[in-house]
Amino acid sequence: MTALASRADVTAPGHASRRRARSRRALVQAGLVLLLLVVGGVALTLGDFPLSVREVLASLTGRGTRASDVVVHGLRLPRLEAGLAVGFALGLAGAVCQTLLRNPLASPDIIGLSSGASAGAVLAILALGLSGTAVAACAFGGALLSAAAIYLLSWRGGVAGPRLVLVGIGVAAVLYAVVDLAMTRARVVQAQQALVWLTGSLNGVPAGSLLPLLVVVAAALLLVPVAGRTLAALQLGDDTARALGTGVERSRLLLVLLVVALTAVATSVAGPVGFVAFVSAPLARRLTRDAGPGLVAAGLVGASVVTLGDVLAQHLLPVELPVGVVTAAVGAPYLIYLLARTPAASAPSTRG
Repeated sequence: MTALASRADVTAPGHASRRRARSRRALVQAGLVLLLLVVGGVALTLGDFPLSVREVLASLTGRGTRASDVVVHGLRLPRLEAGLAVGFALGLAGAVCQTLLRNPLASPDIIGLSSGASAGAVLAILALGLSGTAVAACAFGGALLSAAAIYLLSWRGGVAGPRLVLVGIGVAAVLYAVVDLAMTRARVVQAQQALVWLTGSLNGVPAGSLLPLLVVVAAALLLVPVAGRTLAALQLGDDTARALGTGVERSRLLLVLLVVALTAVATSVAGPVGFVAFVSAPLARRLTRDAGPGLVAAGLVGASVVTLGDVLAQHLLPVELPVGVVTAAVGAPYLIYLLARTPAASAPSTRG
């Protein structure tokens, strides 16, 4: 009896701590959802044709006027949906990538995945004269090709996190050189179109590319519980993960594929919206005070950053800006702060 009582005394505090952590995580996630509802409501009401909240609700429930329906369903709602999905995809991809590689600097836009999409899109615009959904498809293909190159070049009987990060930075540098070369040889009008895409923008999202984005995000949500358990096992080390029955290399490859799919589809829709994947997971961990992957919270933070950034980019200044300008303004100082706190030996350099 004494032994059982002692065991209960030891396990009870741990159980209570886990329960508090789950409650805080759920509270943070609920707060982020509420923030998204507020920001989404503001995004639907503001613009050159302002609408009241009542008019927006009437349009969403099928009771709006023809003018309000055109503004809400034709212009603002698709842009809001794109921002939510792009932000969630990038936030989730960044959380998986940083946890998998055990490096706070390892996000898809740092290790070369976004640069592959950028190279594909820029070549489609400048060399092939494509636009709309065709550019999105080329961006998706470019992200997949760059991911395959990074993974194969990193393989040495397995993929180690530091090696993958450094190889990714090298591949990204090559792809940026390709983009720069294409931009310098392009006509002004085409270069301007490519530059807007490279900045990251939700303006004029191709209608055909939104459905694949929503499908990939929905599938990723279904995989979050499995990905969270796998990441938790891999965080314990490869040997411990194998002892727990986790296929280390297979799991690592599947998680990399998840990151690639999320990054590729998000970047193909809105361009390389900078620093969203990079900042979402650390901000989510600060809010939840949880050392775990925090995948859903990171996705919600990413969605909040993109949608709020897009509202500010549209209405804060007299001139409308691409959302990537706002996210870069938030993310770049955080990157400098993180590099300043990271030991020099472990802080790889990159192009921002």
